[in-house]
Amino acid sequence: MAASLTHNQPGRAIALKLGAVFLFMVMAALIKAASDSVPPGQAVFFRSLFAMPIIVAWLWQQGHLHDGFKANNIMGHVWRGLFGTTAMALTFAGLALLPLPEVTAIGYATPMFTVILAAIFLGERIRLVRVSAVALGLIGVVIVIAPRLSMDQSYTSAATLGALMTLAAAIMRALVQIHVRRLVQTDTTSAIVFYFSLTATCVSLLSLPLGWAIPHPSLAWTWPGMNVLALIIGAGLMGGVAQIMVTSSYRFGTASMLAPFDYSSMIFATLIGWLVFSEIPTPTILIGAALVIAGGVLIIWRERQLGMDRSKSKPSIAPSGSPS
Repeated sequence: MAASLTHNQPGRAIALKLGAVFLFMVMAALIKAASDSVPPGQAVFFRSLFAMPIIVAWLWQQGHLHDGFKANNIMGHVWRGLFGTTAMALTFAGLALLPLPEVTAIGYATPMFTVILAAIFLGERIRLVRVSAVALGLIGVVIVIAPRLSMDQSYTSAATLGALMTLAAAIMRALVQIHVRRLVQTDTTSAIVFYFSLTATCVSLLSLPLGWAIPHPSLAWTWPGMNVLALIIGAGLMGGVAQIMVTSSYRFGTASMLAPFDYSSMIFATLIGWLVFSEIPTPTILIGAALVIAGGVLIIWRERQLGMDRSKSKPSIAPSGSPS
C-alpha cells in the first residue's frame, strides 16, 4: 500500500502527516471529553469499530481490499492487536486523569522503549549515539512524571495512576512497533491496518462485563446520551481518517523525512488542551518534553545514518505521542 515511496512530493507528504497528527489529537480530545461517561474499554470499541468502514472503503478505492483481507501471519496479527488494544485502553484511561499535553509528552517515550526492545527481541546493536539518545529521552520522561510520583499533597493518587498507565501504554506501543517490524516481512500494510482495527474491536468487547472502568470503578458500559455518543463516534471516524492520512503520507515522502513531524503533536495538544480543557502545561512538562523530543530526534537521525529504513512499519502506527 504505502510501504514504498511512489512519488517524491515532500510538501504533500508533510501536509498529510501534519493533518494526521492533528486529527489524532482531536480524537484524543474527544475521548477525553467523553471519559467521565464512557469507560476506556467502550471508548476503544467505538474508536475501532467506526474506523473500520473508513479503512475498508479506502482499501477498496485503492484496490488493496484483497491484500487487506489476506493474513499470512495470523498469530502475529493477534499479538499486534492485543498489545495495540492494551496500549489504546491505557492511553484512554490516562486521558481521563491527566492533561492532554502531559499524556502526549509521556507518550514520546515510545521510541526510547522501542530501541531497548529491539535490542532485546530483534538483536539490534545499540551504540553510543542511540544509548545517549535513549538516556536523554528517559531522563525527560522522569522529569515529566516525577511530580506525579512525589508525596506532594497537590498531586492526587489518581494522577499518579494516570501517569503510570500512560507510561505503560508507551511500553506497549513499543512492543507493537517490534511486532510490526516482524509482520511487514510476511504481510502487507493493508492487512496490518485492517486486522488491527478488527482485533481491537473484538478484544475491547471482552471488557463489556467489567468496563475496564479505570479510574472510575463504578463506570460500566452503557448506552451513552446523544452528546457523548457523538463524541465517541467522532473519535472513531477521526481515527480512521487520520490512519489513512498517515499511511498516505508515506507514498509521497520518506519515513526519515516525516518522522520528526510526529512531535508537532505537542503543539496541537497544548493548543487543544488550553482552548478546550483550560489546561496549561507546567514548565516541568515542557522541559521534560523537550528532552524526550531531543532524544527521539537523535534516534531518528542515527537510524537515518545507519540506513535503518522503517518505512514499512510506520504507516500502521500512530504518532508516538498520540493514541493509536
